[in-house]
Amino acid sequence: MANEITRRTWIKSGALLAGSFAFISGAAEKLLAAPVFRAFKSTALTDKAAVLSSMPELKARLLANENPFGPSDKAKKAIQDAIANSYQYPFLHFSELTSKIAAYEGLNEDQIALDAGSTPVLHAAAMYFSKDGGSIICGDPTYDDLIRCAADFGGKIVKVPLTSEYKLDLDAMEKKIDSGTKLIYICNPNNPTATVLDTTKLKDFVERVSKKVTVFIDEAYIDYLPDPKSSTLFDAVKKGQNVLVARTFSKLYGFAGLRVGYVASSKEMLQKLSIYTVGDQSISAPAIMAALAAYQDQAFLQEAFKKTMASKEFLYKTLKAEGYDYIPSSTNFVMFQLKMDGRKFSDEMMKRGVGIRYWKFNDKDWCRVSIGRMDEMQAFAEAFKQLS
Repeated sequence: MANEITRRTWIKSGALLAGSFAFISGAAEKLLAAPVFRAFKSTALTDKAAVLSSMPELKARLLANENPFGPSDKAKKAIQDAIANSYQYPFLHFSELTSKIAAYEGLNEDQIALDAGSTPVLHAAAMYFSKDGGSIICGDPTYDDLIRCAADFGGKIVKVPLTSEYKLDLDAMEKKIDSGTKLIYICNPNNPTATVLDTTKLKDFVERVSKKVTVFIDEAYIDYLPDPKSSTLFDAVKKGQNVLVARTFSKLYGFAGLRVGYVASSKEMLQKLSIYTVGDQSISAPAIMAALAAYQDQAFLQEAFKKTMASKEFLYKTLKAEGYDYIPSSTNFVMFQLKMDGRKFSDEMMKRGVGIRYWKFNDKDWCRVSIGRMDEMQAFAEAFKQLS
């Protein structure tokens, strides 16, 4: 599968960039373009400045599934107010956010664990469940951060093709369970296909399967559903089922660069995972204060959702006008089949200042476009029409 960049890859490369190239204006923005990112990684340290200077100007950043309308004004003010006391560890505020989340979701506080985004949680699960060489069942394609990490630690990955509707095939995944299965990973809504499972079917699946094996539900994009509260699997946690449910502020809340996330599970499961992650201590004081201010800010969330839907509708119309079909999206990104090589398409779009992502599955080339501001979607449309 031609998925060239993962969240984990960016994070690993970020330490080098922060130390060596923070002085270069716009570098982080440009590095997310797949073609130049590959060139940058393979370039000698002394030549990296030359690579950066040759990168095209990015007009539309449509490759990272971010919310370009956030964070909210409340979150921004909270960050500013937090600076003065950022020399202090925000111990009490970690507990305050945990309490807020637990109260809203109807969980006990010891069933919630905070972390710097969902990435550390995914990695903790990957390390724990693959430590004895156990197998992990997942869809194909799906978000592969946990999957790649598990493979790095010796886990066996069992990939199950999607249904004809590009959804995770729960029936086929269940049939793959054997004595060596340690975890089933379900990203719902799924990335990169933007499809969502029927809630009742998923809940029945989890109730049945969790008696045999742990189920990890990654709900990174659930806030883009019409009614997240009725679609979440937090009820499975309340019922004591063998399940983990991960959430992140990185999407609709606009916190991708602030790094706040959490996971819900049993107290015992969270204790097992805790030795593989730093936990809430990895969240900065400004970020935790921003999360406290933004959590369930319905006015902001609804406005960001409305703008996202408007941009997505514009994208739909653009694709239709050029004769392209797309997978109906339940998230802030859209996937459609290409009529040319995916890497070539990505490179050509980048030459025109538009960053997108590409995949290859079912022996076909696909493009994933993150939803951006309307000016970014217009930049996409202009570049796309030159290639379609």
